[in-house]
Amino acid sequence: MSRYNRRMSEFRFYHPIEVRYSDLDPQGHVNNARYMSYFEQARVEYVRNLGLWASGSFMDFGIILAEARITFLSPVTYGMALRAGVRVSRLGNKSMAMEYRLEEGLNEAALCTGSSVLVTYDYHSKATIPIPEHWRQVIRQFERLDEISEPAQTANS
Repeated sequence: MSRYNRRMSEFRFYHPIEVRYSDLDPQGHVNNARYMSYFEQARVEYVRNLGLWASGSFMDFGIILAEARITFLSPVTYGMALRAGVRVSRLGNKSMAMEYRLEEGLNEAALCTGSSVLVTYDYHSKATIPIPEHWRQVIRQFERLDEISEPAQTANS
């Protein structure tokens, strides 16, 4: 199985999400823009959990969002117990792909899925940088990326 096509159920990190009253739209659902905030919070906790954001300063965080995608599956309402799954699915030279799954905490039903591309960035020099080797090692070990076979290379790749 390729690391690019892992099943959504293979998340190794989850972060609890609390639906706040202010997250709701006039129809009583969580507003679509809030899902990005939920994924962002889970992403920050993922990086903190792996020890990759030791300083706590946003200037030293070192990643910026380059692309994001969300697929809405079911409405979220006030009072639902939620958790967001986060994982790195691809490590490039200066970017990484992350996948997300927002699910109901009680029955693990998927409510939405998402993905993003993040670019490693040095805010002090205002330039993209290669993914730090320490980050690469920690993420690979946590996600077990080395245990997953790479896609077969063709003569044209």
